[in-house]
Amino acid sequence: MAGVNKRRFKLKVEAENLKGFSELPLPEFASQNPQLPVREKPLITVVIPVLDGGALFEQCLRALAASTYRDFDCLVVDDGSRDGSGELAARFGATVLKSGGRAFGPAKARNVAARQARGKWLFFIDADVVAHPDTLEKAAFIIQNYSCQAFFGSYDLQPGQQSFLSQYRNLFHHYTHQQAHPEASTFWSGCGGINREVFLGVGGFSESYPRPSIEDIELGYRLRSAGYSIRLDKELLVTHLKPWRFKGMLRTDIRDRAIPWTRLILRDRKLPNNLNVNMVNRLSILAVGLMLLALLGTPWFLWSGLVALGMSGLLVALNWPVYRFFARERNLLFAARVIPFHWFYYFYSGLSFGLGLTFYLLVDRPKKYTAPVPGLASSFNSDHSEAGNVMQEVIPK
Repeated sequence: MAGVNKRRFKLKVEAENLKGFSELPLPEFASQNPQLPVREKPLITVVIPVLDGGALFEQCLRALAASTYRDFDCLVVDDGSRDGSGELAARFGATVLKSGGRAFGPAKARNVAARQARGKWLFFIDADVVAHPDTLEKAAFIIQNYSCQAFFGSYDLQPGQQSFLSQYRNLFHHYTHQQAHPEASTFWSGCGGINREVFLGVGGFSESYPRPSIEDIELGYRLRSAGYSIRLDKELLVTHLKPWRFKGMLRTDIRDRAIPWTRLILRDRKLPNNLNVNMVNRLSILAVGLMLLALLGTPWFLWSGLVALGMSGLLVALNWPVYRFFARERNLLFAARVIPFHWFYYFYSGLSFGLGLTFYLLVDRPKKYTAPVPGLASSFNSDHSEAGNVMQEVIPK
């Protein structure tokens, strides 16, 4: 295997005896160039949480091994995998932290890795993401040339899955990030870097989110509240390999994204005009709602049909740049197929906002809900107990 250390590793980890994350004694993923000082080539620690990553995770590791930037090491957090993902990462030379068979979630997994990291900068990617050969080069360029304390990029235009839904989802993500303002109001952990000292200082990811959710968005809000700058760099690209399915899309968008994001917006009293919550999206949600109400009224009111028609025209006008983008990157038929999915997205986004608002008023507000507890403020101490498991901090050998 070219570019990868092929030495045999004897893994001496007995998962059944672990009560937290333990480290597999492995070599570094990539060595620093001794001829270049750290100030010129910053050491970056790439952090990847994984739970049964399978073949997609192997592609992720192969891409990192082929990176043109060599001043990085890699920490993989095996968060309860049963498919040998940790051992696979070990064969690629990554330093592996294992959870002992229990899945704690990506927020906690990344926090554990951050405490162990050697690099001044952390670079988070997901286990189903493939970095371009120059992704880390561009990350290093951002670190050296911009005064931001955190940054993130976007998916590229060539998703790893060819189904219509996967193509639509990933291209829509690309479009959303590419159209957003470079001075970001949030953070994205799918392909994002942050100064390690800053990350630890604000408490890391909130571990109140046990599943992949909005822990990165919430972190971004805290970073901005603390006065730190976050850059959205439109040339920092990765390829997303995840296959999207309809049921999983709804579960992710409603349960794990829209509802908790609504609660976060209400908590902070901030609604940034950027990314998924920009003014076009807000007006589109309103237009979809009015269109559906008008359609329901057509049996009794003739003018309701005209209102529905007008709202559909407004939706097309508001989102014309989106549909033009899909037509340009794929074709006209693809863009036409996008429209009903896109309008349905606005429908359940509005519904989710209503559910999030209800939850906030009935649950959060009476409890004087303030904020999810930052993960690193109290976690990973010898006396920190969670569901009978005592988290143990492991010092790298």
